[in-house]
Amino acid sequence: MALPGSVSTCLSPPVHYMICKLGFEKKDIYDINNIVSENGEVCWQAVTEHLHYLESDQGVDYIKSVQSLGPVCESVNLHFKSLTKEQFVVQYAVWFHWTNYTELFLEVFDVLQYAQATEVALGLMKLTSCLERALGDVYLLIGKDCPFLLRDLLASEQLAVVFGQDVMDVLRVFIGSPYGLNLRNVLWHGFASPQEIPAKYCAMLLFLTAGLGQLLQTYLLKTKYILVHRPYVTFISLEELVAFPDLNNETLCVAEELVQVSNFVFESMVPFWMAALTAFKQSRYADCVILLLPQLEAGLRLLFTTTNKCPNRLLTAEMLKKHLDNEEINQLPSVLEEPAMEFLWDFLNHQEGPRIRDHLSHGEINLKTFPRELANQIVAFAITLLCRFSDGDTVAFKEHVIIKPLMTSASCYRSQFHPISRLKKQVLECMKSIHVWPELPTVSEEHVQAVKGLEGNTETSSLILKMAEILSQVQQYLPRDCCSPDDPINSVVTERLLVKLCDKHVCTLYSPRPVLEVLVVLRKICTQCHQVSEQVIASIELRYKQWMKKTLRSRQRHNYLRMLNSIKFLFPVLRLILLLITLEVINVHLVCKKTPSDYQQYLKFLKSILQYTENLVTYTSPEKNKWDETEELTNKALIKIRNFSDRKLTLIQSAT
Repeated sequence: MALPGSVSTCLSPPVHYMICKLGFEKKDIYDINNIVSENGEVCWQAVTEHLHYLESDQGVDYIKSVQSLGPVCESVNLHFKSLTKEQFVVQYAVWFHWTNYTELFLEVFDVLQYAQATEVALGLMKLTSCLERALGDVYLLIGKDCPFLLRDLLASEQLAVVFGQDVMDVLRVFIGSPYGLNLRNVLWHGFASPQEIPAKYCAMLLFLTAGLGQLLQTYLLKTKYILVHRPYVTFISLEELVAFPDLNNETLCVAEELVQVSNFVFESMVPFWMAALTAFKQSRYADCVILLLPQLEAGLRLLFTTTNKCPNRLLTAEMLKKHLDNEEINQLPSVLEEPAMEFLWDFLNHQEGPRIRDHLSHGEINLKTFPRELANQIVAFAITLLCRFSDGDTVAFKEHVIIKPLMTSASCYRSQFHPISRLKKQVLECMKSIHVWPELPTVSEEHVQAVKGLEGNTETSSLILKMAEILSQVQQYLPRDCCSPDDPINSVVTERLLVKLCDKHVCTLYSPRPVLEVLVVLRKICTQCHQVSEQVIASIELRYKQWMKKTLRSRQRHNYLRMLNSIKFLFPVLRLILLLITLEVINVHLVCKKTPSDYQQYLKFLKSILQYTENLVTYTSPEKNKWDETEELTNKALIKIRNFSDRKLTLIQSAT
């Protein structure tokens, strides 16, 4: 994959002109004392008077506004450079408190003193994400359901009420509108190189943030409202995210060499890559990922345009779609290969995954506590792409003793956060819960048999027989060595079998809507089964303790013994349902082969099983304890499952 030599920027000509030239055309000089007072109070009129509006629809004229605001930005930048850190803190620090991250804005001030391009760009990315989060908190003072997109947030009536429409228009000149400077998006999506972001725009956004703090204080004093900050998103179960071995300095040094020779990297973007690797070495993990994610997007965009032979899309491409705009198949997934695509979907897109870019770019993560484990995965994955998409003379890198384990891990990656993967995890967790049952302390079988109506267990035997019949229908889809004719349910439906079945790879990319609909219902069924299991465990433990202490009344003792009788069939029933769920999920893509009529029948059947498990949750709850009804309910459900399987309408039956 050769980098097009003619590509010197990833910005389109109009955007490049807007950001790099337009705000420098006017050479006016403005007295900073007319823009800000000695104590740091922003004179908003001196800023908003530079806004221009279109005659046609009174919308913001972004070209004239950028052109007019350019000298103002320069004056603000020079003003900040004239201040010592102590002076800046005295005049401005208090006005950043509303963002809930004052120290970040003080760091941005430090960066502006030296104006190192990569650090300015990083500071601007962090500033815009934090500002967006803070504006969302302000929105929620008087609104509900904060808009997800920054452009919608800035255009909202709620923020105009708090800050004024002209102030919001000024903000939209800098961020949030594709027709303005759009600084947040061009950086977060990897379009702008460090040299293409003027430091004066970073200074101006720092200045505007302080001004917003002043306006907000006035509004809060007037309304008596209290600004509440939403809690940060936290990453749980970090062990699920670990796909690559831990990176050390030697690995990072090799990565730095790769950056210099890999075709995956635009030459103008090399400083971002190097700064990201340096940040990882310095344990600045949020900075590392903030710098690296846009570069992954830029590299993938280059790969997308190369593999699909559409160089004109280099400035706009959305890479992970299945189809191009002309409905042709996107070739990027076949070039990246399934493991890499699954990693990208897991870490960036799937709703139950970490969605790192979304959370970081919208200011939803505490940057000070960003986990090393997560940064390690992103950096390691990036290194594998640097290796894979490079010229032949870098083959030695791919076989390097340090890099090879990363390449192996990347090639073996399987989705962890697609609904299919989450359902498999649910099944195994539920099975572990159910396997606790036989280990729980209970009274002797003689006590159970002594209860009138439970002698002989004919109903339970009938249920076991139905389960055996259902199992015989699916036996052909199971490994041959997993059946014992003496005890088919307990010998076949084991945790080992489910682990083996769940380990089968199922493609998760571009799952069609019918597949996702089926998965939603199957997951709900599994959730209900797990709740039944947990309720049974809690009830058995509690009633046994009460039995031993002789604190149960006569009716409670009788109900306890009925419960012990019921779990004789519930134990295999829940395991059988988990087996059927597992078989369905590993064949779930067959749902697309069903006729619309058969699909609706199948979905209706699944929903009826969901209803059964929901009723089980109710009947087995401590408040209800309806064990006789549980038996009757289970009998009807097993008949329904058996009959439906006989008609060959399940997915696994469809496979034959």
